[in-house]
Parts: sequence; structure tokens; C-alpha cells
Amino acid sequence: MIVVIDGPAGSGKSSTARAVAHELNIQYLDSGALYRAVTYLFLESEQSLPKFFESLYSVQLTFKFDNEFHVSLNGEVITEAIRDPKISLHVSGIAAMTKVREFINAIMKKAVQHGLYIADGRDLGTAVFPNAKCKFFMTADLETRAKRRRQELDSKGIQVSYSEVVAEIKRRDQIDSTREEDPLKQADDAILVDSSAFSFDEQVQYIVKKIKESIILE
Repeated sequence: MIVVIDGPAGSGKSSTARAVAHELNIQYLDSGALYRAVTYLFLESEQSLPKFFESLYSVQLTFKFDNEFHVSLNGEVITEAIRDPKISLHVSGIAAMTKVREFINAIMKKAVQHGLYIADGRDLGTAVFPNAKCKFFMTADLETRAKRRRQELDSKGIQVSYSEVVAEIKRRDQIDSTREEDPLKQADDAILVDSSAFSFDEQVQYIVKKIKESIILE
């Protein structure tokens, strides 16, 4: 069973989904990390699409959640490497590719066949898990999103200017919302959560409450 949180970059969906997973003692699935992992593979393939797709179909992409979401490619842990700004520059373009989306979607659908998961992404409620038991769409104003993203990068020792972060978020929003296949949009039955209007704890507790109203936890 799956609960989904969709939303644009920097809206707070990943940190919120992780907190909800801890609060309810359920599994967390970070779809963005999986797309970053295959983007890492693309860069390792010298940005050659034929070489990339050849590697994609033979790669072992694995993940686990134990307080944090860890990702490995062919046994190599790349959890930190996929947060590099170079990955951010390419991830939206790679994620827009049909073959990539089919690859990642198949992994996610297989993973959630047993147990209860909460996942965050951009098209989970509309394309990947349209029958999800509970759906949320998180948003926030651009300034709030940029500040969060810069703080995240600073905490990892990655120095990027505020203006660069704003430009990158705008670029990713444009790609995500206008891509031909499965563009970013709110599902008709998703609950809208404006994270710029809540404290972090408030938005976590609000989502926990809504999930408990929709799902009987085992």
C-alpha cells in the first residue's frame, strides 16, 4: 500500500515524507533519489545516451530506508554522490525520458507490493500510483523553496549562491511542468499542503492525521 506526496523542488516533500515515515513507523520511498541515481549513471556513462541505456538495462539499483534513504548502484553506495549540483543540472532532463521513467516506475511498483510506504515525487499520484490510498500535493513560494534548498546544500558543504539556487529551481519547474510525458501537476484527489504556511512539525502532523483518517495502520 502506498501514500504519495507530490510537489515541485524545494517544497519540503522529501523531509516531510521521511518525518511521516518515522512518525508512523512505515517505509519511505524517495523517487527523486532513484532518478538522481540513474542520472549519476548517465554522467558515469560520459553523457553518451547509447552507453547510458546499455548500462541502465544491466545495472543493479538497490535502496533501503533506515533513518535515511540509501541508494546503491552495483553495490556502490552513492547516497551522498547523488546530491552533487552536477546531478541537479541533469536530473530533470534524464527523468523526462520515457525509458527512464518506465525503469524507475517498475522498481517502485515492485517495492510497494508488501507493507505500507510513503513516497515523494512529481507524478506519483497522477501517473505512477493513481490508485494510492492517500495523496498529497505540497507547494511553497519560490523564496521559501530556494532558502530550503540552499540550506540543504550548505549542510552538505556545497557552496552555491542564492541566485543560482533560484535559477535552478525555476529551470527544473519549467522542465517538470511542461514535459510531454507525466508532467508535474496536482492530482484531482490530492490534498493540497502549502508548506510555506505551516511550521515543519505542523505540516507533518497534519499529513499524519489525514493518513490515519484514510488508512487503518496495522
